[in-house]
Amino acid sequence: MRVGLFFGSFNPIHMGHMIIAQTVLDSGHIDELWFVISPQNPFKKNKNLLHEFDRLDMVDAAISENSKFRTSDIEFNLPKPSYTAHTLAVLSEKHPEKEFSLIIGGDNLASFHKWKNYQTILDHHELLVYPRPADQKPKIEITDRIHFVEAPLLDISATFIRSNIKNGHSIKYLVPTEVEDFIARKKFYQ
Repeated sequence: MRVGLFFGSFNPIHMGHMIIAQTVLDSGHIDELWFVISPQNPFKKNKNLLHEFDRLDMVDAAISENSKFRTSDIEFNLPKPSYTAHTLAVLSEKHPEKEFSLIIGGDNLASFHKWKNYQTILDHHELLVYPRPADQKPKIEITDRIHFVEAPLLDISATFIRSNIKNGHSIKYLVPTEVEDFIARKKFYQ
């Protein structure tokens, strides 16, 4: 079983995430996609970050109708900040029958050489790279373990969505309906 891991804070999960996830799944490189909810990205300090279980619940709501999507809370019990190399090692040990690939944007590929143990990640896992606005040339060698997935160029921002909510503007069409309802019911980001 080939599993693509889509890491993120998902604060909140939005249609950009959903479209990229489905496009990567449809690329044929993976059989299943797991959304790995990160408690705290070591490169992002965000005061507006909802509790990890609330973000997990939102992702669960968003993907409930897609049997090829799953959520993973693996990083909730790992040392913080979470580093992808460590998470991949734990997942590989826990699920030896699965082959894990890492799904990242082209912007992350450009800075991939700064990731902790990036070479170990490349030695053991494939990268599935989708385009992002302002992609830059990566500083690592492009090998056969790095696959570029043709996907729409999307620039939907969770920051913009949170700002809309705070200012009383609609987030319709920016997030799945289930997420919009969840946010309204819990009064998040107000």
